[in-house]
Amino acid sequence: MTSSTQLAVIGGGPGGYAAAFRAADLGIQVTLIDEAANPGGVCLYRGCMPSKALLHVAKVLTDAREARAWGVDFGEPALDINRLRSWKNGVVDKLTDGLGQLSAQRHVTYLRGRAELCGPTSARVAGADGQVTDLRFDHAILATGSRPASPPALALDSDRVWDSSRALDVPSVPRSLLVVGGGYIGLELGSVYAALGSAVTVVEMAPGLLPGADLDLTAVVARRLEAVCAAVLLETAVVGLAEEGDGVRVTLQGPGVEESDQRFERVLVAVGRVPNSEIPGLERTGVRRDRGFVVVDGQRRTAEPTIFAVGDLVGEPMLAHKASHEARIAVEAIAGRKTVFEPGAIPAVVFTDPEVAWCGLTEAQAGADGRAVQVCRFPWGASGRAVTLGRPAGVTKLVVEPKSEQILGVGIAGSGAGELIAEGVLAIEMGATVSDLRLCIHPHPTLSETLMESADVFFGQSTHTYRPKRTR
Repeated sequence: MTSSTQLAVIGGGPGGYAAAFRAADLGIQVTLIDEAANPGGVCLYRGCMPSKALLHVAKVLTDAREARAWGVDFGEPALDINRLRSWKNGVVDKLTDGLGQLSAQRHVTYLRGRAELCGPTSARVAGADGQVTDLRFDHAILATGSRPASPPALALDSDRVWDSSRALDVPSVPRSLLVVGGGYIGLELGSVYAALGSAVTVVEMAPGLLPGADLDLTAVVARRLEAVCAAVLLETAVVGLAEEGDGVRVTLQGPGVEESDQRFERVLVAVGRVPNSEIPGLERTGVRRDRGFVVVDGQRRTAEPTIFAVGDLVGEPMLAHKASHEARIAVEAIAGRKTVFEPGAIPAVVFTDPEVAWCGLTEAQAGADGRAVQVCRFPWGASGRAVTLGRPAGVTKLVVEPKSEQILGVGIAGSGAGELIAEGVLAIEMGATVSDLRLCIHPHPTLSETLMESADVFFGQSTHTYRPKRTR
């Protein structure tokens, strides 16, 4: 078949379908190409959504167990792994089916298949049904996402070694699980399996968990993980994997390792993600890559004028909401509107229990840049709402420019931090000061008050904690 379209979007994830839907809303004829039955990409099929479904289950299990301290005993929860897996898959199906309906309602042409670029304005799509479509376009947006990294040193051809996609399928609840990587993927999935009943050991080569987050935030989740995991080993490397019986023999190397050779029933490798930039036919265009990422300008245009790229494909941070925002920028640029990608703050959320979230300038970045800032912290132990939830372990912090009093960064560690961080994003984007934040009346008793009281800390006037302002 031969077809033509104004805009071809290759990849149906949060960057791809957001681009296609925005283009359709602007009256642009658009064709969305992906190998799955419906749009959704890694995020909906093998990432954000299935992991959050499992994290919700883990939270319910944890709450049921901790309720004993409040005088409520449900007994030990019984786990039906098949029903759990079915429920998780049902969540994914519902969301992806919904995107398929939205695609049809917007009159987006959806081609299920694998695309190969034939040049700057054409592609060939090999359909799942064997049909081949030659597609001509005026513009294209590449949104092919990323995949789990698999370092050669951790390669072992065994179903006992999982990547994040395999772990999300919940093939079993192993008696012992080694999680290689202390980033957000490893910690989220590790906390899920710990709640389900696995003895989880986390190893991380860096001296701290969650690289990129400030230490006072990661300390909150680190204390929790040390309580629910068998071990958390920092500055530790995996130097060997070997299948042994019904498990894996792992050779560890690090200062906190008591036994270098340890045996685990399963190993989860979660050491990051790499971009899917090996797009067939890319060499037939002027698109350039750098360290695996596609190079783009402020409008997400590549070195080939007709081709744009968004999402994980173009660089860090590899986050769904960043991809969706970039998608809108690219589409509006194609539509001739004046637009550029220049966010003041991109929020990051780690959905562990407790959650960790931050945006804007971190304290560590300020220190590395030699930038003078004032950091205001409000401990959740002084929050009435946090105490009533049984979750006083947490902190809310502001990174402030001392003279102008402008809020440059926000960090939160605690229950529901991911829901609270949006206020910090808005404050940074609007150029708000600590006075602006403290004068906004927050409802009581809520966790959102911790943002207001963090602003009060700047002036030494927080109601629920005594921290007088230092005078020089």
